Amino acid sequence: MKLTALSLFSGAGGMDLGLEQAGFDSVGALEIGGTQRESIRLNRDWELIGSGDVNELSRSLTPKSLGLRRGELDLMAGGPPCQPFSMAAQWARRGRQGMLDQRAETVLSTLRLIERFLPRAVLLENVAGFVRGPGAALQYLEDEIAALGKRCGVTYRPYVSVVNAADYGVPQNRRRAIVIFMRDEVPFDWPAPSHADSPRTAWDALYDLTTSSAPGATGKWGELLPSIPPGENYQWLTARGGGPELFGYRTRYWNFLLKLAPWLPSWTLSASPGPATGPFHWDNRPLTVSEQLRLQSFPDGWRLAGDSRAQVLQVGNATPPLLAEVVGRALRRSLTGACSVELPRLLRAPAPTPPPTSPKPAPLPRQFDRLVGQQPAHKGAGLGPAPRPAFATG
Repeated sequence: MKLTALSLFSGAGGMDLGLEQAGFDSVGALEIGGTQRESIRLNRDWELIGSGDVNELSRSLTPKSLGLRRGELDLMAGGPPCQPFSMAAQWARRGRQGMLDQRAETVLSTLRLIERFLPRAVLLENVAGFVRGPGAALQYLEDEIAALGKRCGVTYRPYVSVVNAADYGVPQNRRRAIVIFMRDEVPFDWPAPSHADSPRTAWDALYDLTTSSAPGATGKWGELLPSIPPGENYQWLTARGGGPELFGYRTRYWNFLLKLAPWLPSWTLSASPGPATGPFHWDNRPLTVSEQLRLQSFPDGWRLAGDSRAQVLQVGNATPPLLAEVVGRALRRSLTGACSVELPRLLRAPAPTPPPTSPKPAPLPRQFDRLVGQQPAHKGAGLGPAPRPAFATG
């Protein structure tokens, strides 16, 4: 039995692909980015609706325009832009605004589309700050969806969880908020973590990829990578690490000079990494786009439009397709009453060979010798720089 799905903020197609593998038929995709729209066209014939601007289409798109009646759509899914709720927003000049951030207008537009379509289920994916912490959107969402339900004579029950994609076989530790609303008391059971005790690793994802055109490390600090063991970051070069003291302990972001460990899942990929932003390959270089796609659980052959920076942005912003497939399969069981649990199609098999052993770190390049010495560490919790105060509402 095929179910219908409408996707919002489709990006490079990660959510859509996962739902496709879970048995949902796309009735359309809303994506405003020209490069992202081209990426979708390179891979699928999903209908790209209008301009893709959710704010604009929330005032004009109707079920009838997609060949549906109100209440007939099975699933509306998407991930509104995460910047107002991200960790980085807490440090910005006007951070911690949450739903007061102008970029959160897309959440309001999503609510308008929910009211117009009244889908049987809604799936929203975002950063953890979307549902908890200063400026979270969850309470607002629950209140507004309860109100629209009263206006329309339906009820929506919320299901909320912050999950780690690695617990479901994605070879990447990536914590995401999943918010689900089920209409008219249809129950939903969260999928049980299938890989919490045996995660797929970076080696499982990358062992057989060729890297003849892999980029080299750049920037002021790139030559330090060979001096850091796999699985470590700049803290190896602090008073509490195993190398020369070059930095103060906990004075940099965690992903500064962060290197993959082949025997562990990857750390979260960044959409806009700087030259010293990891995770880096254990071979002391940036990851290729093909490697990043693997770590996000895209299948081989998935193509991306644009230059390398645009491609990295698309991969880093994507919903891991395997995570979308796992959640989509759970939604399918709820909506159809089916009981079968199938192995996800996008789950990659473990590598047939063990990961390489960790090499001994290289000596510090000589040009950094003058920087070695006792460095001031972070002063402790609550004693360093603080996020900006919450934006005043009155």
